[in-house]
Amino acid sequence: MNLKPINLLSIFFLAVSSQVFAQVPKDLKSELVILQVETLEEKTILLEQRHFEAPNWSREGDYLLINAGGKLEKIGLDGSKLGEVSPEQISRVNNDHGLSFDGKTLVYSRNDEGLSSRIYTIPLKGGKPKLITENYPSYWHGISPDGKTLVYCAERNGEWDVWAIPTKGGKEVRLTNASGLDDGPEYSYDGKYIYFNSHRTGRMHAYRMKPDGTEQEQLTSDDLDNWFPHPSPDNQSIVYISYLEDQKGAHPFGKDVKLRLMDLNTREIKDLTPVFYGGQGTINVHSWSPDGKWIAFVRYHK
Repeated sequence: MNLKPINLLSIFFLAVSSQVFAQVPKDLKSELVILQVETLEEKTILLEQRHFEAPNWSREGDYLLINAGGKLEKIGLDGSKLGEVSPEQISRVNNDHGLSFDGKTLVYSRNDEGLSSRIYTIPLKGGKPKLITENYPSYWHGISPDGKTLVYCAERNGEWDVWAIPTKGGKEVRLTNASGLDDGPEYSYDGKYIYFNSHRTGRMHAYRMKPDGTEQEQLTSDDLDNWFPHPSPDNQSIVYISYLEDQKGAHPFGKDVKLRLMDLNTREIKDLTPVFYGGQGTINVHSWSPDGKWIAFVRYHK
């Protein structure tokens, strides 16, 4: 296990991650929403007085996956409760989780007691979890289309960067080395790019790079704080969350945010939602429907 010197950024990032629940109002309502990207039609799937986060769409498109209370739950598109995923095996899950492109493997980040977040895989149909990242903290965000590589945000030796590791486990490889936090890495469906967000300019913006870490390119450059770019199934656009105010490199819960869409060919940006109460937990992980017509997100009400 690596013992790492802790710098101020590390302390700040871990404090934000560990105190999310302390910031959540007791009477909070969480609303699971799907949004039609072309028409902007919204459908509320689930609205409950509790805290849940980070929807993934199943690869078949028939249910949504959310985390709540350290567990993973399946929610039908009609709002039906389809049960927890491997409840005897999975616990202490945070909001960084998702499925392989073939839908057979579940990848999740777990807040291991006395340590921090580490990454595990488990067959979706059931089995034993496998620890992939011995080192911590490690927050999973993406898997390659061929299922062979995981990418994630990790702090090593006082620096937060994007790292890659074989899905079966092995040696991790550092892909970014810019000053400041690099986070949210996610593969495009064609495997040509990894999309991520970075605070290297002093404001959070969306970027992309080749899978080996080369050709890093900044995609946004406005006055908003832009997090978690999620590439569409047709590789033509990204959906991401924008904080209206400078969050100083953090992505806290309970802020004014909106979802936006960038056309990757023209670089034109449009708002998908009005401003709403959200942030941490709204759209941390991949949440496009398999047909590329809908995205899922969580809006909160206090």
